[in-house]
Amino acid sequence: MQLSHEFLATSLIVIATPGTGALMTLAAALSRGRRAAVVTALGCTLGIVPHMLAAITGLATLLAASPAAFATLRYAGAAYLLYMAWMTARADGPLQPASLSGALSSGQAVREAILVNALNPKLSLFFLAFLPQFIDAGGARPTLRMLELSLVFMALTFAVFAVYGLLAASVRDRILSRPGVLRWMRWSFAAAFCLLAARIAWPHR
Repeated sequence: MQLSHEFLATSLIVIATPGTGALMTLAAALSRGRRAAVVTALGCTLGIVPHMLAAITGLATLLAASPAAFATLRYAGAAYLLYMAWMTARADGPLQPASLSGALSSGQAVREAILVNALNPKLSLFFLAFLPQFIDAGGARPTLRMLELSLVFMALTFAVFAVYGLLAASVRDRILSRPGVLRWMRWSFAAAFCLLAARIAWPHR
């Protein structure tokens, strides 16, 4: 499988740009450590699968053509991000020393991360618009080529998010020992989730 430098460079830029997945991975790293960061990065990566399949099968086109269906999915994603913001801002939320016992299981963390990405319909449209640019329309088996590029994109996503998480986990102890910094980060994460929810719910504002 041949990969163009343009595809790799564009993918890394898109993935490295802070978004919901990166934010969730950082929060997991700071609240529960390295293992949680890697598990959350895996969940965010698996959350790409529904959008990849939608783009490959053409469902993303149908979704874009149905304003009601697209709006429903968009608002569901925004509502879940607002829920994440509320959970983060709570005094007994995940970014609090008293709750850093790792009570959230790996399975729960993966499901939570998958749900956040799965409820973002913009990912389906992104795959539909992004991947075809790197596929030769006259080449053999374009669907297989699209699947290959999608899997490479997912592998890059996991690698970048895992690095983000491991770097955050490396400074976790220093942050947890400073209540003022922890409080500031808690509200910053909550505000970031709210902004991401607004971007999904009202993309043109």
